[in-house]
Amino acid sequence: MTFGIAAIACVGLSGCQRETGDEPLQLTGKIFVFNYRLAYATYMLTFEKKEALPEGSFVVASFENPAGGAPLTLERKVFAKQTKIVLESPDITCVHKEKPYAVTVELRGPDGDILQTLKTTVTSNLDQNVLPAKPLVIGPAYEKNPEVFRDGKVPAHFETASCAS
Repeated sequence: MTFGIAAIACVGLSGCQRETGDEPLQLTGKIFVFNYRLAYATYMLTFEKKEALPEGSFVVASFENPAGGAPLTLERKVFAKQTKIVLESPDITCVHKEKPYAVTVELRGPDGDILQTLKTTVTSNLDQNVLPAKPLVIGPAYEKNPEVFRDGKVPAHFETASCAS
């Protein structure tokens, strides 16, 4: 009888504890994306939502600017039915191979209070000079960029992106 009461008490107490731990978001991926066709790079981070969040919650991300200067920031609302969150930074330049770049993501409640802070680094296995200096295509129909394809012909050598830093 005492064992049964103790077992019921333990089950009741375990129901009050958070099953997923203290972190509502779990980082599941982080990479640099190099878009060769449009000649830009971005950070991309993915998260899995581990528990329900208050309506009106949002994330604020701060990305180290590889070109120097102030960090690049991004704010995104987190929707109730959303299970995965993908954050893509504004376009960046001057990414260097094997250099870690800092990223901070804050999950905030509807009142702006910080619910979680995630700090990480993202490291590229490529330099940004793998990208062309100018977009290869332009416009909604991805027409050849006349600054790259002079007279509609493919250049013998594509000029690549560079960085003074």
